[in-house]
Amino acid sequence: MKEIFEKINALAKKYESYTAENLSKLIKIKSVSMQEKDVCAEFKRQLEEAGFDEVRIDGLGNVIGRIGNGKKILAIDGHIDTVDVGNIDNWTFDPFSGEIKDGFVFGRGTVDQKGGPAAAVTAGKILKELGFDKDVTLYVTATVMEEDCDGLCWKYLIEEEKLVPHFVISTEPTNLNIYRGHRGRMEIVVKFRGVSCHGSAPERGKNAVYMAARAALEIEKLNERLKHDDFLGKGTVTISEIKSGSPSLCAVADYAQFHLDRRLTWGETKESAVAEIQEIIKDMDATVEVLYYDVVAYTGLRYGMEKYYPTWKIEEREHVVQAGVQVFEGLFNKAPKIDKWTFSTNGIATNGIHKIPTIGFGPGNEVLAHAPDEKVPVSDLVAASAFYAGYAYLV
Repeated sequence: MKEIFEKINALAKKYESYTAENLSKLIKIKSVSMQEKDVCAEFKRQLEEAGFDEVRIDGLGNVIGRIGNGKKILAIDGHIDTVDVGNIDNWTFDPFSGEIKDGFVFGRGTVDQKGGPAAAVTAGKILKELGFDKDVTLYVTATVMEEDCDGLCWKYLIEEEKLVPHFVISTEPTNLNIYRGHRGRMEIVVKFRGVSCHGSAPERGKNAVYMAARAALEIEKLNERLKHDDFLGKGTVTISEIKSGSPSLCAVADYAQFHLDRRLTWGETKESAVAEIQEIIKDMDATVEVLYYDVVAYTGLRYGMEKYYPTWKIEEREHVVQAGVQVFEGLFNKAPKIDKWTFSTNGIATNGIHKIPTIGFGPGNEVLAHAPDEKVPVSDLVAASAFYAGYAYLV
């Protein structure tokens, strides 16, 4: 493999500008969730230009590129949608410039998460140039709506398109480390029902806000006693939004609700998380609801899933991880750091739901995800394109 790794490194470096320019073109196209049509068309063009054997867009809008027809199926995934820019005053440059300068590509999505797909295009180009002939089918997927509902795109690919890989690499940013899992998450709404009355005599009614406030204080305490996992860390829960309503501002609130962001560590489930909240509100006129995501993709297709995103991790000894270690050491002559994401990814579907062995390896640092002045080192793009090509040889 030494000779192959040397050739891969040389080609990854040769195509450094190609990769950076492809990413720049993607950055110039704004593509928040459900508005990815134009960026998907550009990515499809890039896959075709790179010489992929088949390129298509599925019913949900995911772009799928294929190389080979082998028995072993490897998918390299990256989502092509981004969050919006937020307060533009926090940026020191145009978030959609795609400028390439001082060894970086600048703009929204460079790290989260168009850099990985751009590097995967180059990996495919490298494999075609090397005459890749392993008994492997490689799929490169640029997936949609991840920022709104992580895993929905892969739920569609697996359950509707019947694309079921043996292994998956997520190209979410890992700072060129190998990641093998992350905490899961849920979106929960707790609703409180009160009884309104005139605000001049509040004792006649039942104030929903007071119920919500008592529950909120108990949830703050709950956060402190949630489970801990040695690898993934501690489960968490926080209130991210609170609303209330009443017939007027001169009346007792007869309605209140809050939204919970629940992060699930190993051993925590949807059922256990819901039960914890139900215990807190058991003596209140309140309900607990796990939210459901149901929207229309840019293709016009309506599709959805429950907003429960399971926890997942792969043991370090597993082949999917150890193959990554071998590729990393063979390409870069050093040992990789093996770690986890802080945030959630499409791995919740590939491994968390469907138990497909999944690892992460991506350009850029996740601390810049969703942040102003997002940028990715061109050197990271080069390394990632080499890693993806090398992995296809070893998987």
